[in-house]
Amino acid sequence: MTIQNPTPWAMPRDATKLIQVALGETPADLVLVNATLLNVYTGELLKKQSISIANEWIAYVGENAQDAIGPRTIVIDAAGKTVIPGLIDGHTHLGWMTPIAEYLRYIIPGGTTTIVTETLEPYPVGGLDAVQELLVSLEEQPIKFLATAPAMASISTRAGHMPIQDLKQLLSCANIAGLGESYWQNVLQEPDTLLPRFAETLAHGKILEGHSAGASEKKLNAYIAAGITSCHEPIKADEVLQRLRLGIHVMAREGSIRRDLEEIAKINSSKVDLRKLILVTDGIHPEDLLEKGYMEYVVQKAIDYGFDPAVAIQMATLNAAEHFGVDHWVGGIAPGRFADMLLIPDITTIRPLTVISNGRIVFDKNALMIPPRPHSFSVKSRNSITLSKKFKADDFRLQSEIQSPQTTVRAMELVTDLVTKEIFLKLPLIDGDISIRKHQNLQKIAAIDRTHCPGKTFVGLIKGFGLQSGALASSSAWDTSDIIVVGANDEDMAVAVNRIHTLQGGYVLCDKGVVVTEIPMPVWGLISELPIQELVAKLSSLKAALADRGVTFPDPLLTIITLTGAAIPFLRICEDGYVNLKDGTTHGINVL
Repeated sequence: MTIQNPTPWAMPRDATKLIQVALGETPADLVLVNATLLNVYTGELLKKQSISIANEWIAYVGENAQDAIGPRTIVIDAAGKTVIPGLIDGHTHLGWMTPIAEYLRYIIPGGTTTIVTETLEPYPVGGLDAVQELLVSLEEQPIKFLATAPAMASISTRAGHMPIQDLKQLLSCANIAGLGESYWQNVLQEPDTLLPRFAETLAHGKILEGHSAGASEKKLNAYIAAGITSCHEPIKADEVLQRLRLGIHVMAREGSIRRDLEEIAKINSSKVDLRKLILVTDGIHPEDLLEKGYMEYVVQKAIDYGFDPAVAIQMATLNAAEHFGVDHWVGGIAPGRFADMLLIPDITTIRPLTVISNGRIVFDKNALMIPPRPHSFSVKSRNSITLSKKFKADDFRLQSEIQSPQTTVRAMELVTDLVTKEIFLKLPLIDGDISIRKHQNLQKIAAIDRTHCPGKTFVGLIKGFGLQSGALASSSAWDTSDIIVVGANDEDMAVAVNRIHTLQGGYVLCDKGVVVTEIPMPVWGLISELPIQELVAKLSSLKAALADRGVTFPDPLLTIITLTGAAIPFLRICEDGYVNLKDGTTHGINVL
């Protein structure tokens, strides 16, 4: 699939009309009057300001726009309320859970007018076509999108790095800002693979996004020296300051996976310049979007945690735009920029009354004025679960390579809901099978490739997940094309995986051979087509059913899908086996 829809980042402007509107010689399409304007370029609050808009663009900002008001000009009287630029989320993940049209119904009212998303989720399961279709789904929407090409570091040998030709094709797109987050360990361990991709990205005039969690001082310097321009992983003020001093943009997260702002806000005591600090979500789950909101919530939290309001707004507007090199288009309210702005009660209250995007009123009087465009996903994208067989209980047997009453096995233990470690257990053998019956908090876990080598399976053990009965399967698994299933018994594991195949993706919880609850996610096995409120209800039901079976983690679905991720320490799992991220080695379950 190729991208044929026009992108706003390549949109020509009618400069003649803009000049005429600015001079008052031609009526504007839309004018705001009597506004208190936050000028993010200077940090000033300017009273009694007017803003003239022609088509998608700002033509004039100043104290007198009366000569640009004609009989057909729409006039908004701000009545002294504050106008700020449209908010920008500089790092998120939209290739998971919910189609963008559903998300936008709740994002637009909060005043976010530009979003930068990673695209790494669909690539392992659908390749270049999947990334391109994700990009198409973002086109012709009421707000603007940028994306990054997937760097694709994976513990799976089959879902690894994007070929250079695929990368070149994506980098030629106007709405691709650069290469997405690349893990520092991979860059330093595999320079021959990643550095040519870095060079290709830089040759296209685009940027390199970073992921430097846990890097020591020298390794951090080496990583940044390769051309990295940002990092969204710091969780403490001193980590942020260290990276700011090295010249990169630091993204402070306040989203569903991490909430770091309260700790990072301690940087205010250092009195340093924060123009390279950016606010981002790193992904918002549907439940949090409905309950808390989107970037308006993040900016409000920054203010509540002690950031100066003007600085907090800069961190979600101009700072992000400057990082991605689009500040001549977005990020501030000035002539020649896209007319993206929101009217709020005052500078400390990020609660939009009116939202303007691309020169159009998209939200006003508590109502969505321009609905998002739904995208009908292709048949190929809706049929991504390929398995070589129907699974049976025997496919999840664990057999020992030695003849003995007991054996030592390798297992992964959940230290937290996301972090794992490697442990070794002595378990009994019954007729050659490794038995876990006497271990209350030990379950089997399997990774099954559904794309590159359909049906290839590794079965291991996991301690600490808590599932006392049944089995949970997910077709979403970070950085891989795997189905992940955790189960207290082999029969339910087989039922859950087979149901995933039938649904063409989703989450399935089985117990005693019966499907207890399921959430279909047929788009690449990653995205549901349910209305967001119905999806939230189903997610809540699934989590409650898991809690009833002993799983106490706050988000067990996030726990299970991250077990394949190449960025969280330190023992991970894929269809090849356990992978030790400390040294990159892959192991089976048996310890000889």
